[in-house]
Amino acid sequence: MGKIKKILVANRGEIALRIMRSAKEMGIKTVAIFSDADRTMPYVKYADEAVNIGPPPSNQSYLLGDKIIEICKKLNVDAIHPGYGFLSENAEFAKKVTDSGIIFIGPKPEAIKVMGNKLEAKAAVKKYNIPMVPGTDSPVRDISEAIMIAKEIGYPILIKAAAGGGGKGMRIVEKEEDFYEQIKLAVSEALSAFGDGSVFMERYVTSPRHIEIQILADSHGNTLYLFERECSVQRRHQKVIEEAPSSVLTPELRERMGKDAVKVAKACDYLGAGTVEFLLDEKMNYYFLEMNTRLQVEHPVTELISGTDLVKEQIKIAEGKEISFKQEDLKILGHAIELRVYAEDTENNFVPDIGKLKIYRKPEGAGVRVDDGFEEGMDIPVYYDPMISKLITHGKDRNEAISRMIRAIDEYKISGVKTTLQFGKIVMQHNDFVSGNYDTNFVKKNYTGQIFKETPEEELAAIFSAFALLNNNSKYVFSEKIIEKQESNWRKNRIHK
Repeated sequence: MGKIKKILVANRGEIALRIMRSAKEMGIKTVAIFSDADRTMPYVKYADEAVNIGPPPSNQSYLLGDKIIEICKKLNVDAIHPGYGFLSENAEFAKKVTDSGIIFIGPKPEAIKVMGNKLEAKAAVKKYNIPMVPGTDSPVRDISEAIMIAKEIGYPILIKAAAGGGGKGMRIVEKEEDFYEQIKLAVSEALSAFGDGSVFMERYVTSPRHIEIQILADSHGNTLYLFERECSVQRRHQKVIEEAPSSVLTPELRERMGKDAVKVAKACDYLGAGTVEFLLDEKMNYYFLEMNTRLQVEHPVTELISGTDLVKEQIKIAEGKEISFKQEDLKILGHAIELRVYAEDTENNFVPDIGKLKIYRKPEGAGVRVDDGFEEGMDIPVYYDPMISKLITHGKDRNEAISRMIRAIDEYKISGVKTTLQFGKIVMQHNDFVSGNYDTNFVKKNYTGQIFKETPEEELAAIFSAFALLNNNSKYVFSEKIIEKQESNWRKNRIHK
């Protein structure tokens, strides 16, 4: 394949900038594409060349695969890096790229296709005897038959879209009488989100941990695993905090899961960086969930504990080179945690909070990394995922990584939009997280959006005595309920200061 001299990054924001930085260190020129909404973003200014791809909606800009390929030909681009999201797991786009003579920095189109459909993925790995959650091997066609199968599997049942992910087209059914309504909703949502209403069923693992294994595979027959990431702190079935390594895996279990992840990669003749996801139950049994055929949002925690630049490895593999290290060379270096800093209102079910970054100052210091794509004064556009940045900390052990994350959150100054920063701090200080005794129900079980910073009782007493005195002087008597409401409002205001 030869040396890559120029890469077009078919993405935006923090991941585009992160890819470009590694490319620059390798002496590779970069091309940015940007929508009208992203014209002033840092990644656009950082690239050697930048091209306007279209209006803000992604289906008029970042999803225009044919137009992206045309730009590559015009600018003599050697390779396309898709990042994550948008076209990164689009097998048709990957095929068009390679057919046009441009290198796609990612897996082969067939691997993307197989692993992009959960049922095809299950079929591909079945012959390798990898543990899987009991369920159906084909799409649900007949409701009556499905109800009978659900009885055999045992409730609760998880109905899942065969295509796509991110929690869309997913419904938990606790009892038979709810089955019909829930499967209708799952099919409708899957059809709307992915253009494919196919759904299948699995037994719902009630309190699982979400463990994923990072793999790398080259064209010389080498496939390695770079340990695991724990991604169990989720809201709406979507990750918000990740760490590496997991606090519960033993070296023996880690090796077993790692070797099974390698088998999954080999089952689809994988090439490049990918992630194999597993569910781990309370008895430490694990089950294959799916494979993500791209770079993950949370890849920095793996980079920090393995001493590896995954983007550089992706590029080298795309050039036809061997992975630059062996499995036995890899050692776990300390502990890393990532918080996805979203522009979201955590007190209102994490809905996006779009606006201008009036103040934006990043934390610094030992063991702190910020992958971001914004600057002070910029707007968070309404058209895309509302992630502002990824805040990552690394320490010699888990306690140091947690304490660094708390310090970094305190130093991170953002105003103009609500963010997940304080939510992240609450998690870091929660007993279940600190002890490592948590699962994917952590947010649902522990966070109501009404958890506020504790204040010394004497300070509260003085404040509410003053409130009462002021109102008594105004011939207005405070009731206990009014005082409680004032206290609640005061606490709420304090946490946002």
